[in-house]
Amino acid sequence: MRYELTDHEWVAIESMLPNKPRGVPRANDRRVLNGIFWVLRSGAPWRDLPGSFGPYTTCYNRFVRWRRAGVWSRIMNALAKAHDASVQMIDTSIVRVHQHAACISRSRRQSMGRSRGGLTSKIHALVDSNGLPVRLALTAGEVHDNRLADKLLSRVKSGSMLLADRGYDADWIRTLAAERGVWANIPPRSNRNEPICFSPYLYRARNLIERFFNKIKHCRRVATRYDKIAANYLAFVQLASIRLWLRVNESTT
Repeated sequence: MRYELTDHEWVAIESMLPNKPRGVPRANDRRVLNGIFWVLRSGAPWRDLPGSFGPYTTCYNRFVRWRRAGVWSRIMNALAKAHDASVQMIDTSIVRVHQHAACISRSRRQSMGRSRGGLTSKIHALVDSNGLPVRLALTAGEVHDNRLADKLLSRVKSGSMLLADRGYDADWIRTLAAERGVWANIPPRSNRNEPICFSPYLYRARNLIERFFNKIKHCRRVATRYDKIAANYLAFVQLASIRLWLRVNESTT
């Protein structure tokens, strides 16, 4: 069936899954993961999961349980350890919140905010020189792009070049990058008084992070936010990123 893990992808990810040596044997991990990836890619409700993947409640409960246990984050971090740090890029992308996910009280906004397109969320990402994700975060849609720059830059390696758009042209970001041994190649704002070093030629490589957002939004559960809980939506973004890493690793072996 479409969207299922290939044999190579399954071998790469199997060892990273939690073990359960005791108790009642759980449902087949590969079948459950295939069901989760089917929902991720198709955007369908959990109740519409085909019977070949087993009960939809099993797939949903496993998805949430492993999200709470940090399994998706650990897999993402393990795969991202092999990233190419010569050039790294940060950027954001807006996602519209579906009406089914919008019934959240003001006291529990769950990274939703009102902007020009209605309720939205914003994905913050750091990618490597191949356009593969290294760090991900989520905020409300109206939050400024550079709000989480310090969190993303915590994963930047010394000696690399950082590419970002004018939204990140702030002195504190340039200072933070310099402290980490990174050159920030960011175009200056029109109101900047002091001249800075900027290479338009090298800046052209920044389109790789735009391609990254385009690729993960092929997954309909990422392109539109259907999840009320922010952690669940971010887990889907991580799963889409994990799939990118698995496919790249498969193509290079």
